[in-house]
Amino acid sequence: MLTQWNRLRNDGKLRSRAINAENPRGQAGAAGSASSNLGPGRKGSAWYELPAGATLTLADIDGPGVIRHIWMTVTDRTAAGPFVLRDLVLRAYWDGAPHPQVEVPLGDFFCNGFGQRALVTSEPIVVAPTGGMNSYFPMPFRTGARIEIASEHGAAIGHVFFQIDYTTGDDFDDWPGYFHAQWRRSNGTTALGEDHVILDGVEGTGTYIGTYVALASLQRYWWGEGEVKFFVDDDSDLPTLCSTGLEDYAGGAWAFQDALRAEPEPQPIRFSAPYFGYPFASGKDETKASEFWTPMLPMHAVYRWHLPDPIYFHERLKVTVQQIGTWDHGLFERTDDIATTAYWYQTELGGRFPDLPSARERIPR
Repeated sequence: MLTQWNRLRNDGKLRSRAINAENPRGQAGAAGSASSNLGPGRKGSAWYELPAGATLTLADIDGPGVIRHIWMTVTDRTAAGPFVLRDLVLRAYWDGAPHPQVEVPLGDFFCNGFGQRALVTSEPIVVAPTGGMNSYFPMPFRTGARIEIASEHGAAIGHVFFQIDYTTGDDFDDWPGYFHAQWRRSNGTTALGEDHVILDGVEGTGTYIGTYVALASLQRYWWGEGEVKFFVDDDSDLPTLCSTGLEDYAGGAWAFQDALRAEPEPQPIRFSAPYFGYPFASGKDETKASEFWTPMLPMHAVYRWHLPDPIYFHERLKVTVQQIGTWDHGLFERTDDIATTAYWYQTELGGRFPDLPSARERIPR
């Protein structure tokens, strides 16, 4: 495990700090000082506003430390549209790096893809009613950390509520390295037989710890036979690790259904567990952003955390997932809309990510 109960022991070096709108610098003895109509120090600064097209710096920390917890909530829609959670981008920079080590649409980072809310109860990510998004991934840094939210939404976000809990006095070498997270999408653009790339271009030593997949099914029948493949170090044509199917990789079986049958219509069983889950499945438009009859393509989301079973690499790593379905007449190649978030640690800062697609290119189907 990345966090252990023995870390609760106070060794005399660690100090706890928290950054939010009530204490933007996380200073000792300086929280909750803003005034409200209730008087001084009575909940006077609980949120920030995020104008359209602007970037909001949530935390800018000098010196070494470890972010232990991030809590955040924003509206999921405005008059400008229903996809706020895809239009906002979470970025994190460690040790003054010129490029981000975390760059993911806000909802997808918290396993809420498609710009829609879903309850998640897992070890590192918890999304509680109604839209309380929590991360417990430890995020260590040697000389500093900066966390931002950039808006590509068409209207201002009136309230960004957040808190970043961290410690100072940590020894960086006690942790698995620098935290990274990257988002990629294959929006029906791959050829039949071509795998979706979850992660590539990773050089160095590190530990892969998790995957979130948001898949919109663009073809009929079952979509989840694709195997997740980990090409580690010197692997070339074939990987060292390979799952037996996407729902198997996510800890489920038999299509996450209440039964395998044609009639009556089977029902998906959503679930959320500490290390894997299927928290979202829908074929219904819930945005209500159109007055027309608009049945939806089926949408599915799964996550898998490799915390008890990490994927270690020493030189390089590539992660892919096949696009394979099945029906009564056997397996078939397919092309779907797949958006994935990869989570991993590296002992050194990773290279620059591929350019993040624009907000227009991130719109859910």
